[in-house]
Amino acid sequence: MNLKKLLKKVRHISLQGMAILSISFVLGEIALRTYQYFNPTFIFYESSHNRFRGKPFADDWNFKLNSKGFKDKEFTKKESDIYRIVGIGDSFAFGVVPYEHNYLTLLESNLQEEDIKAEVLNLGIPGIGPKDYLTLFAKEGLALNPDMLVVSLFIGNDFTDIPARKLKSYSYVVSLLSYITTLSSKYEGQIVHPPGHYCDDCPTFHEEAFLKIEGERSFLYIEGNQRFQTLPQKAAYYLSQIDAICQKNGIDLVVILIPDELQVNPQLQKEVLEKFYPNIEESAWNTRLPNKKLTDELKKLNIDHIDLYEYFAEKPAEQLYKLRDTHWNIAGNSLAANIIQDYLLKHYADRMK
Repeated sequence: MNLKKLLKKVRHISLQGMAILSISFVLGEIALRTYQYFNPTFIFYESSHNRFRGKPFADDWNFKLNSKGFKDKEFTKKESDIYRIVGIGDSFAFGVVPYEHNYLTLLESNLQEEDIKAEVLNLGIPGIGPKDYLTLFAKEGLALNPDMLVVSLFIGNDFTDIPARKLKSYSYVVSLLSYITTLSSKYEGQIVHPPGHYCDDCPTFHEEAFLKIEGERSFLYIEGNQRFQTLPQKAAYYLSQIDAICQKNGIDLVVILIPDELQVNPQLQKEVLEKFYPNIEESAWNTRLPNKKLTDELKKLNIDHIDLYEYFAEKPAEQLYKLRDTHWNIAGNSLAANIIQDYLLKHYADRMK
């Protein structure tokens, strides 16, 4: 075989190989996208609230999530004499504490103890934000026929933007290959609350990791910070869209503003300031800033809201957040449930009876 024929054969084989790989890649994309549509998984990019949803019937401490992956009992058809409250939020609503200590669970039992025929359905999903609250409510919450929607907005990270999408995420085949190659190091031990005993006093993060988390959020409390300027308006926009749906369907709306521990823990503030802002002027540090900005926006929109900042700030000596975790512990959940209950009984008792 002469060189010319050999090169022609090599070229022919190369083109065949490229064609096979191209066809396989396209078929793989179609197959994986079809699978993702019917069985959503965290491996592939997902812009909706489903990307962090709990696995249906998964264990969560001493409780099993329901068939929708929510930390609640199975949702049933609404009874005519029940005032149904749907609660939407991120990991605060989902909770790090066991089901029976979650503030939405406690809110339901507290209202029932007051002879209020009410039920509270928890649609909390870790890792979501205001944009997701809107889609979650429109796609799932509204179908539950609620009389009230309670949106829990966490000051610590509900203002921040969604991270930029990585280029590789546009290909499901590349995403799968990336997932397989990093499986052992990236996704080991991703079960959040396995069956077992919950420890309310045990720290979740090491001290440095926890301070880093709080430090990255601390720009929210710096007066004049340009990075923060438009964030309250963005959050308020999605809340206004939720409010429009509620008004159209005769649903009461209450927004709960949940403070970050950094806002109400003086010792934690001292540690963060010493580590990240050793030379900051005292007048530039304002832990009330994001609450003030957002409540101003909510007042303009005439959206009912409860700011939990003052209630938690007036109890600095009490441990209301799980140690080095960023979420409420059992005591924090209980306090929040009592505050929300008192507010609802004062403003909505007639509607709930």
